[in-house]
Amino acid sequence: MRDVLIHVSLARQRLEWRENGATVAVYPVSTARNGPGERYGSGCTPRGWHRIRIKIGAGLPPDTVFVGRRPTGEIYSPELARRHPERDWILTRILWLTGLEPGYNRGGACDTLRRFIYIHGCPDSEPIGAPLSHGCIRMRNRDLLELFARVEAGDRVFVADDRE
Repeated sequence: MRDVLIHVSLARQRLEWRENGATVAVYPVSTARNGPGERYGSGCTPRGWHRIRIKIGAGLPPDTVFVGRRPTGEIYSPELARRHPERDWILTRILWLTGLEPGYNRGGACDTLRRFIYIHGCPDSEPIGAPLSHGCIRMRNRDLLELFARVEAGDRVFVADDRE
């Protein structure tokens, strides 16, 4: 049986990929500007236990642009960003999360899956290592490609509110 865990630290703005209890890789991330929280419409990153519900984007080129979890046919570039300054860029791959804790991050107004919370790529020009997202967990595209290749749907994700 696979013993894989993705551990996201809100305090450190980092994601650790662990297998059999050992840390295999560590990546910087950007979580929500609004901090931690589980409520629909909050713009916060949900805490607690989750699983990867589905992996989206396998085989697509890096910098593929997604809207509504579907590739648009566009490849991100600074020129595309200038033409669409209003977009919240979701790039390269998506790991769509589902909460595992009923009443906390699953069901009702706190459901991670229905809030469309992902681990996803972002433009290389976006700061990483500081909380600036709209609720998702943003990663550098090259890091996300590496992580995406290592994880499977069903793997556990824990988002730790370890801020001091």
